[in-house]
Amino acid sequence: MTQSLKLKVEYGDFQTPIELAQKICQKLVKLGISPDVIIEPTCGVGNFIKASAQSFKSTNKIIGMEINPNYIRKIKNEYCLSNENRIQLKQEDFFQFDWFSLIRELEGNILVIGNFPWVTNSQQGVIAGINLPQKTNFQNHTALDAITGKSNFDISEWMLMQMIKCLQKRKSYLAMLCKTSVARKLLNYIHSQKFYLEYFATYKIDAKKYFGADVDACLLFCKFGSKYKNYFCDVFNDLEDNNCYRISYQDSILVKDIMTFEKLKDLYDSKSQKKWRSGIKHDCSSVMELRKVDDIYINGLGENVNIEETFIFPLIKGSDIAQGRIESTNRYVVVTQKFIGESTDHIKYLAPKTWNYLESHAKYLDARKSKIYQNNPRFSIFGVGNYTFSPWKIAICGLYKKLSFRLIRVINNKPTVFDDTVYFLAFEDEKVANQVFTLLTSTLVTDFYSSLIFWDEKRPIKTSILNSLNIEKALIKSELGV
Repeated sequence: MTQSLKLKVEYGDFQTPIELAQKICQKLVKLGISPDVIIEPTCGVGNFIKASAQSFKSTNKIIGMEINPNYIRKIKNEYCLSNENRIQLKQEDFFQFDWFSLIRELEGNILVIGNFPWVTNSQQGVIAGINLPQKTNFQNHTALDAITGKSNFDISEWMLMQMIKCLQKRKSYLAMLCKTSVARKLLNYIHSQKFYLEYFATYKIDAKKYFGADVDACLLFCKFGSKYKNYFCDVFNDLEDNNCYRISYQDSILVKDIMTFEKLKDLYDSKSQKKWRSGIKHDCSSVMELRKVDDIYINGLGENVNIEETFIFPLIKGSDIAQGRIESTNRYVVVTQKFIGESTDHIKYLAPKTWNYLESHAKYLDARKSKIYQNNPRFSIFGVGNYTFSPWKIAICGLYKKLSFRLIRVINNKPTVFDDTVYFLAFEDEKVANQVFTLLTSTLVTDFYSSLIFWDEKRPIKTSILNSLNIEKALIKSELGV
């Protein structure tokens, strides 16, 4: 990546076209928004500043903040700002600036408008970017969740949260471009904090047209005050659409299809006894994953691998699950533990060839960056337990946008295992596995899950959703034909 592209990604330097900025401002005018003060916290080259100045004639003050001094000069030169009392431009770093003090000092109703960076904190890590907030567990994940991927977040999500906190208990508006999934996370955040919220809506934006980005994006519009706590979201197909559907909370659950969920909510159980598990996480496929060619195992480094069968298990990946390639496989994985934290020393004696293989490739395994491997036995893996070795499983890939459950059996007399993109239920009894599989592929359960899944998310199928079904109740309901 070139230095210029790195900086572009790091600072979310993808400017909102003036055409889109104008359409958004015009939409806000149609909605009856007439702010006394407008703030653009990351104004870039100033297209929202220009559009706001043109659209909101009665606005007394427009404040533009930007970290790049060249853009500040560019705005002043191009727009020939003569009325300095109305338009104020400041060079500021969003993450260092005291937004609470600024907003507290302003009089009248406020509109915060713009487009925060869409980059995630993990992407910043990849490019060694520093344009992000101080690291805190603001999503309140457990320690394990926080270090196994769930702590990844969009920088814009954190920035929007700060704005929402600043705008609380006063007449104000938020109109920001963001990913649709980020907008829902913000509704979750507002709901969890019991913040004041008068109205929340999203208007779908063609991100491919305006930004060349293949993501689901929207204009997020919020209205705040000090009276209402309306935790729902009206979803519009575009800026011109006057018709919408509403997603809302039912018993503290954000529901996509309220009518369907209302019919089936008796099946919902946040403490269901049957738990979906995720597949094995090892973070070293070149060593831990093998292909079998003419009875010879070959690792990802192209080496022939001669080790005992003791710790080798057939592997089916998420893409195989989604495509229905489940009856056989030429993929295998070395499973070094039967449960998380188990000592691996016994491998030396039970399978000395396997231990020698692991030791000879220690430079790869010991270099795994994730913190989950620190202070754990050497050559540890995660996503392993008694359930891993059950003979029958029902599996689904979390990455695909379709409810495709598969019934998995043993392969070559060994339990089949999965990678960490797969979620599964484990069974010791074939009859029970078949019974539950029939249930999960029924219209009843498909409708239930579909009322909760937002398909535009990167990983739409989550264990929290899968685990919310009370299988026992669903079996009874299905048998009764209710």
